[in-house]
Amino acid sequence: MSRESLEGATELDQVTSAPITPRLVSIAPTPLIVSAPPSQFHSPSLSRSPLLTATDHAGGGAGGATKTPNKSRPTSRFITPLGSPIRKALRLTKLDPQDAWLPITESRNGNAYYAAFHTLCSGIGIQALILPVSFTFLGWTWGVICLTLAFIWQLYTLYLLVQLHENHETGIRYSRYMQLASATFGDKLSKLLASFPIMYLSGGTCVALIVLGGSTCKMFYQTLCGCTDKPLTNVEWYLVFTCGAVLLSQLPNLNSIAGVSLIGAITAVGYCTLIWVVSVTRGTLPHVSYDPVRAKKEVDKVFDLLNALGILAFAFRGHNLILEIQATMPSSEKHPSRVPMWRGVKVAYLIVAICLFPLAIAGYWAYGNRIPENGGMLAAVYAFHSRDVARSVLGLMSFFVIVNAVSSFQIYGMPMFDDMESEFTTRFKRPCPWWLRVIIRAMFGYGCFFVAVAIPFLSSVAGLVGAIAIPVTFAHPCFMWLKFRKPNKYSPTWWLNWSLGIAGMVLSAVLSAAGVYVVIDTGLKVSFFKPH
Repeated sequence: MSRESLEGATELDQVTSAPITPRLVSIAPTPLIVSAPPSQFHSPSLSRSPLLTATDHAGGGAGGATKTPNKSRPTSRFITPLGSPIRKALRLTKLDPQDAWLPITESRNGNAYYAAFHTLCSGIGIQALILPVSFTFLGWTWGVICLTLAFIWQLYTLYLLVQLHENHETGIRYSRYMQLASATFGDKLSKLLASFPIMYLSGGTCVALIVLGGSTCKMFYQTLCGCTDKPLTNVEWYLVFTCGAVLLSQLPNLNSIAGVSLIGAITAVGYCTLIWVVSVTRGTLPHVSYDPVRAKKEVDKVFDLLNALGILAFAFRGHNLILEIQATMPSSEKHPSRVPMWRGVKVAYLIVAICLFPLAIAGYWAYGNRIPENGGMLAAVYAFHSRDVARSVLGLMSFFVIVNAVSSFQIYGMPMFDDMESEFTTRFKRPCPWWLRVIIRAMFGYGCFFVAVAIPFLSSVAGLVGAIAIPVTFAHPCFMWLKFRKPNKYSPTWWLNWSLGIAGMVLSAVLSAAGVYVVIDTGLKVSFFKPH
């Protein structure tokens, strides 16, 4: 048989026995096809390396994709340019197999309801109860105006983060705030601008929740039994709360705590509503005054006003969790995750507004300048109405605060769990075993307990540290939008984001200076291992 006949027969056999492939693939070296873990289908996520190796991906076979990388496959890199026809034809996105092993992105089955639960649980906290304190310095008019502006500002930056979660040009999904910050500011600058504030907003909030939850457990016990004795010390109450929080933290991933966040959201709405309704029904205090508090020194007046603005700014937190919450949703080109995420966020923040505005306005109306600076509305109800309000109502109020604190601990601790487990998965290229996950979460919980007991004066500098964290909510999202969306220069959107971004950074710097001044002027009572 001639050479031409043999070649023709070979080509005919290949055509009839092999599946037909697009002609486009033949013009370039065929890349190694990788398959995502089951939870990652239609869920593009950020890769820690711009180009992923085949050994970094989960291997696929006849039986489907597996969670562990296939190390027997040869190393190969998918080096096709992002905008090439091959990429558009295959519609591949960068997939990181580590995301299937970490708590935040382990499950991609979230929806708008889960997003609303998580956002509401993280958006309402005990810091909302001190909102009336800011009115004592700002007065009625400026108090309402500043609260409204702060709410609109943070809602706008929240919208920016939701839209920036997915980058359809590069196929990257920014599943964590630090990943988006690194892509915006660079690795080195992002560690300076975002790493510490995010750690504080996560770990610091968990420490504050232990202090709040432990103290409220004590109040709850005394309210139910009607006695003032001390069967447990403050440290022991902290430990009781921490044990409950650590036990609940063993739920594996962010989607698995959706029910916990729902309970936390319900209890947050419950105690906020109970507190302002009780305050309004009992009426204003005798000889209440609504005149703004003014210090004698001009410098003190300025810092009092800055402190009031800081209270308003600190009331809106949770932006460091928005990208993580959105990462729990499936996403595709036709059904991007930003649509259900924004739907859930709108519902959640509508409820947040219904809680915060009545709480601030009714609280200031009922107590005026006599609102306690420490504890805010909760302390005011116990101080002024403990005798004329039913014990069951006070007990229910305290119970709601405790449950909300335990629930909030889970969602604020999840980024820390994710970060610690990522160290293991990065080094060993396999998911974290269950026993190590239990140890990691217990260590984090009891570490926060140790800090709460060892440094009880941490709340005295919380305003200073919180001022440093303000850009995470009010400034960074604006710069991120300018970096990725690149609006036309001098356009309204360009001016708006530059103005808000710079204003957020200036506000953070000014409030930080005010915090340093307050610490120096009032003094800092350092007392280790002596919680009050």
